[in-house]
Formats: sequence, C-alpha cells, structure tokens
Amino acid sequence: MPSTASVPVSADREAARLAKAASGRLRERLPELADRLVADVLAEDPVFTEFVSRDDFWESVRDSLDAGIESMARRVRGQRPDLSVAERIGRRRAEQGLPLESLLRCYRIGGRIVWEALIEVVAEDDPDALPVLLRYASTVWHTIERQSTVVSEVYRRTESELLKRSGERVQALLDALLEGRGADGGLAQAAAAALDLPEHGRYAVAVVRTPRQAPGFAERPEELSGLRFVWRTRTDAEVAVISLGAAGTDEVLAALGPLVKGEAGLSTVVDGLAGLGRARWLAEIALATCRPGERGLVRLDERLPTALVAAQPELGGLLSAGVLGPLAALDAADREVLLETLRTWLECDGSAMRTAGRLYCHRNTVFNRLRRLEQLTSRSLQRPRDVVELTLALEANRLLKDNA
Repeated sequence: MPSTASVPVSADREAARLAKAASGRLRERLPELADRLVADVLAEDPVFTEFVSRDDFWESVRDSLDAGIESMARRVRGQRPDLSVAERIGRRRAEQGLPLESLLRCYRIGGRIVWEALIEVVAEDDPDALPVLLRYASTVWHTIERQSTVVSEVYRRTESELLKRSGERVQALLDALLEGRGADGGLAQAAAAALDLPEHGRYAVAVVRTPRQAPGFAERPEELSGLRFVWRTRTDAEVAVISLGAAGTDEVLAALGPLVKGEAGLSTVVDGLAGLGRARWLAEIALATCRPGERGLVRLDERLPTALVAAQPELGGLLSAGVLGPLAALDAADREVLLETLRTWLECDGSAMRTAGRLYCHRNTVFNRLRRLEQLTSRSLQRPRDVVELTLALEANRLLKDNA
C-alpha cells in the first residue's frame, strides 16, 4: 500500500503525463483552434479588424495558442514559461491602437477555447483521466492569467512610450512653427494633422513672462469662448497659440485676459500656421512694451509706437540719445521732473490744465517745464514731427531704463 506522501507525487506525475500528451494533441489542432478563436472574438468584437488585419490576427492567435500550450507543459515540468510571444503581441497591438479591452477579451476567449479543447482531447483519448485534468486546471488558468498580465503590462508600457513620443513630436512641430519655419509647406501640413488645427486658419499668439518658473496663467484651457488654445512652456515664458476661427483679438482679450497672472503680450492676427513665427515675434514685441510689474494682456495694436522702438532697441537708443541727450547734463531729479511732465502732458492729450492736476502743480509750472524742455532738445511741441520724435524718444528712454 503506497504511503500518503507518495500519492501527491504519483498524481503530479499523472498530471504531467496527461499534460504532455494533451499538449501534443492540441498542437495538431492549432489551425482549427485558431479558426475557432478568431471567429468567436470577431463575433463578440466585430471592430477588431478595424485595427488588425484578419491575417495578422490569425497568425498572432496561432502563435499565442502555441506559446500558451508550451507554457502549460513547461509549468508542469517545473520550467520557466516563455512569455516572449505575449510581449510581442502586447507591443504590436498597442502600436496598432487596438483597445486594451479588446486584446484582453481575446485572451479570455482563448483561455476558454483551450480549456474546452483540453477536455475534448482527453475525453477522446482517455475518458477516465478527466478527474486528473481537474488537477491540471489551475496550471491552465494560471498560464492564461500570466499571459494576460504580461500582455497588459507591455501594452501599457508601449502606449506610454508612444504617447511620450507623440507628445514630443507635437512639441517639436509647434516649436518649429513658433521659430518661423512654417514656410516649409510640408511642416505646416504635418503640424496641422498633429495639432488638429486648420493649416490655413486665423491665428494669434500670446506670450506671458514667467520669472522663477511661476505660472503665467491661472489656468490653461484648451477651449474657451469659441477659441482653441495650444500651449507651449519655455524657460522664461508661456506661449499660447490661439486658433481664432471668426473671432478677433477683442475676443481673445476678453477670454484670456482674466487668466493672465503676469506681463503678457498679444500679437495681431496672422493667416495660417505658417504665420505663427511672425505672430510669436509680434507677441514678444508687445510683451517688451510692458512696464515692469505691469499685469495683464497687452495688445500689440494698442502699443504700436512703443512697439516700433522695442522692435529696434539699437535705433531706439540712438533716437533717445539724439533727442533727449542734452538732458543728460541735468541733475537726475531735475531731468526726471521734465520727462515726467512731458509724459503726463502727452497722456493728457496736450492739456496743460489736466497735466497740472495730475502733477499737483500750477498750469504755469507745466508751461515753464515744457518750454525748458523745448529749449534743451531744440524741438517744438507745436510741430507734429517734433512731437512724434519726442514721444518715441521718451518711450525709448523708458525701455532702456527698464532693461538696464
């Protein structure tokens, strides 16, 4: 009479023998099993072939069934299963875009078909061995579960890598457009597809300065008030590419303005993705007109005189020196009083009374200061050309001080 310790060993040997025999029989039926599995999967998930060709599907099913049958036999023999086929399938299906749910459903159906086929071949060869097959059931389902787990892990890892590469490609295309390389028609076309934006639509660009990595916007919406936004974060600024549709910069100012947390510039409207490089430059010029600490979204078309100077800082410096240079000999406080009086007089549309009210002085004091300024600069506030020169020189002087 065998000892109680020898019974499990004997049962394990019988299960191993059964597994070896059944594995051989299942391999003989691989084409039939693959046909059955493909048919059952497509009956439950008919969109499967929208992602995977039928031939590709059938071949992968056959390979997966073969690998699964071999893995079950190896497990019974105490050997490490080969999961390379599951890894390959998980990677390929992620690349093809097949939903993970569909892929895992395929493995569940495959597990059922393999188990049913095992019962069939054992019943045909040795019906008395069916109880032994039950001992083998845990091995079957563990193998299927392990394959499903590996497929899922590789699929998710591949999907993550693809998303990262896709995101990097989108950012690279956006950078190329913002750097002014959109004249390459192929680039603009590729960017339109990647960004899901019209190649020949109407666009504007907003740039906000972000010192010390502080956020430039309270939030970064993808859509707002009928506008679409694509965002790009740079070292010292955040950039918003705005697809306008039929809207204009007024609508952008109303929608985006309340979200701005720092100094920001808004370009004028440009046509097509190819114009984004110019729009970025115009937005940066608008940003350059902001005074330190100024908060809000500044429109370029409302700052054009200052923008002219900001766009050509070297010429602006020459203009400032040529027009306001004689004031350099004055005491700093005296010079600032004259410049502040001129600045306020211009903001008050040439009204000495309003200027005096803003500066808390008598209107005659305003006249005296302006007359002195005219004498020092050899310009007259009665001549429009001289007023333009003084206005631009004043802006250039302010920008030079802000950027010093």
